Amino acid sequence: MNKLRMLTPGPTPIPENVRLALARDMIHHRKDEFKKILQEVEEGLQYLFGTKEPVLILSSSGTGAMCAAVNNLFDRGEKVLVVEGGKFGERWREIAEQRGLDVVSVKTTWGDSVSLEQIIKVLDEHRSVSGLLVQASETSTGVLHPIQKIAQLCKKRSLLCVVDGISAVGISPCPMDEWGIDCLLSGSQKGFMLPPGLAFIALSPKAWEKVSSVKNRDYYFDLLRERQKIEQAQTAYTSAINLIVGLRESLEYFSKYGLENVYKRQKALTEMVRTGIEAMGLELLVKKDYTWGLTSVKMPVGIDASKVIVLLKEKFNYIVAGGQGVLKGKIVRIGHMGYVDYVDLAGCLYALQKAFVLAGGASSARNFLEKSLDVYFENVQL
Repeated sequence: MNKLRMLTPGPTPIPENVRLALARDMIHHRKDEFKKILQEVEEGLQYLFGTKEPVLILSSSGTGAMCAAVNNLFDRGEKVLVVEGGKFGERWREIAEQRGLDVVSVKTTWGDSVSLEQIIKVLDEHRSVSGLLVQASETSTGVLHPIQKIAQLCKKRSLLCVVDGISAVGISPCPMDEWGIDCLLSGSQKGFMLPPGLAFIALSPKAWEKVSSVKNRDYYFDLLRERQKIEQAQTAYTSAINLIVGLRESLEYFSKYGLENVYKRQKALTEMVRTGIEAMGLELLVKKDYTWGLTSVKMPVGIDASKVIVLLKEKFNYIVAGGQGVLKGKIVRIGHMGYVDYVDLAGCLYALQKAFVLAGGASSARNFLEKSLDVYFENVQL
């Protein structure tokens, strides 16, 4: 039987050493053994986030960290700007509205990154905005927003820059302190190579100062309480113990290979997939400013992406993702983040081409694999 390969943009495949760590006997989250693990994990997270500030660990999905950011950084009635360029930009707006914030949005076409000019135009019209909420990588489309430039703009205008790095941290550069990001968050099931269930969030000194003034923070997602506890090598509530034990193993990967090499490899995988797709004669959704963790492939008119995805699983044992919202049935999303290599992706490209033809598409491409592999090895040195 062929191996089942999961190439979705989260959850992602898990390395063997991490899986073995997850299977270890349970330990107690208030004892010295766990405290030692948490101290090691905290150092690894600070390295990965590029910050000297504490990185808090929440037992939740990444959306929990998004809620924690909004509910700790803004009082009801404050005005925030949200970049809406996909499903998760919409989620920022929904969370902010539920908090009772006054939300204004910069909307981009799904597949396009936001421009500074778009943001500046809205900020000039809404002078009372106190924070900006944006994805580093919009997972629903595969767009990479210009976070470094956005953070610089926010600093110039005295705004809090709040960044969802769920499909960016550990995948593409997003150094929090260097770029001036005020809040950076992520989740365990993507670049971290873990199952879902953990979220991570770090705040700048300016953001911590704001948190201390905010009223009616959540009981569970109280970041001040979590910060007090992490300084004692603890979490505020019962931890997802085995996930944190596994996290220690996955973080060793980044320290062992170095972030520069990790990013080089991720970029090479991205270029490999994009080259293969174009050589097949298929169209990429994102033409520029693309994320390094996933590639979205447009299906021609008359070809249902959902059918292609079913064929990929039934005929070739590849699990990929489809489109969300307005892109449902129109795109195939191939994940290449975390514990994925060029062999996984070469097989997926071959299977995609075959599934596309079986679904009714026309393709005469013959050399797309050679081209994609050439690009991979040109871009990475292992």
